[in-house]
Amino acid sequence: MRRENFDIHVSNTEWASSDGEPRKPTVAIEFDGPGELLQSRLAGTEGTLVDADETDVNYRFHDGEDEGVLSITNRITGDFVLELNADAEGVLAFIRAARAYGDHTDDEGRYRITVAQDGEQLLAHEKSTFLVYNDEGNLVRQHSLIPGGVEL
Repeated sequence: MRRENFDIHVSNTEWASSDGEPRKPTVAIEFDGPGELLQSRLAGTEGTLVDADETDVNYRFHDGEDEGVLSITNRITGDFVLELNADAEGVLAFIRAARAYGDHTDDEGRYRITVAQDGEQLLAHEKSTFLVYNDEGNLVRQHSLIPGGVEL
């Protein structure tokens, strides 16, 4: 799968900077490549789609801090499920909104991530962790979304 086969759309983040009504931030990823390839990558341990607790969402800065790669990885196998180029400013604003959402609600998931192909939603996970790494692969805690009580 190529990064160019993915489009990313972020929603429900504006309220956090304007003190609006809290809404769960959402990352919607649309895939326009071969369907069988994406579905095989989304396969979980039981032959169904990966569960939320089987995946991790990460962002890795490229040279500098203007852009990077957003990825979903399979926590069980360590394999990349998908990765796509994403603007750093947008990702960091999303993480700030997810952090603020968690401060305003008892909802377990601080954000939602969806993956769709041809308008059909294949995956929808409620998540509370979003790890950010610098271009050398080191965790950047101040930008990461790490729930209280979680040790890395």
